[in-house]
Amino acid sequence: MIDPNVASHELPAAERIDPRQAVGPQLCGVMRDQIIRGELAPGSRLLRTEIATKFGISRQPVSDACARLAEEGLVDILPQRGTFVSRINVSAVLSARFVRESVEVEIVRRLAAERSTAMLDECARLLEEQRRQIDTPDQLPFMALDEAFHFHLSRSAGQAAAWRILQPLKTQMDRLRHISARELPRRLLIEQHETFVDAIGRRDPEAAVAGMRDHLRQMLDDLPALIESHADYFDTRGAVL
Repeated sequence: MIDPNVASHELPAAERIDPRQAVGPQLCGVMRDQIIRGELAPGSRLLRTEIATKFGISRQPVSDACARLAEEGLVDILPQRGTFVSRINVSAVLSARFVRESVEVEIVRRLAAERSTAMLDECARLLEEQRRQIDTPDQLPFMALDEAFHFHLSRSAGQAAAWRILQPLKTQMDRLRHISARELPRRLLIEQHETFVDAIGRRDPEAAVAGMRDHLRQMLDDLPALIESHADYFDTRGAVL
């Protein structure tokens, strides 16, 4: 239920609730994005009354959204204690990275064998856009370009559906990637992109595969330092680093 007394237009566009659509799924999407981007920090408490007031809605859609996010591993609902943003599950991060590597190395292998000038031109455009975001304080434009770049590769290889299948699997991984994009140099990631795109352009499948493996394994190098600097953000139970 929407509260007509709340000026929802004062919220950022990405956080507005459309009263013509079902409220619960919209709120769930907004909160999911905030958690993935780190705007709702791991371990932070979610006060349902405050959320309802902020969006001008009743408490029930907030409860529904929290329940759905709990199923996705993004929220912990602790009886008699409250509702909290879950910590980043490192075991899930490592599993998602493994699956993503398995998919994306085959994508670049195929692209190198079926080299397309139009595909390479779009890669070049996206890489140039990424370079413009190397030193910006806001990580969101860079992350959006990174997603667009990898989706472009998948779609060009005829595997857009595979990329969509990966999305729910890599939720915890994306939370980590947002921290990395805020705090670690982005230039290395762009150079890695350039390396395997160059290999695709040379029709060198093995070099493209090696480049993609190096790129997706960079996270394994970065992870220990990020865990050390943000110990309260991570759940390392069961993870083998």
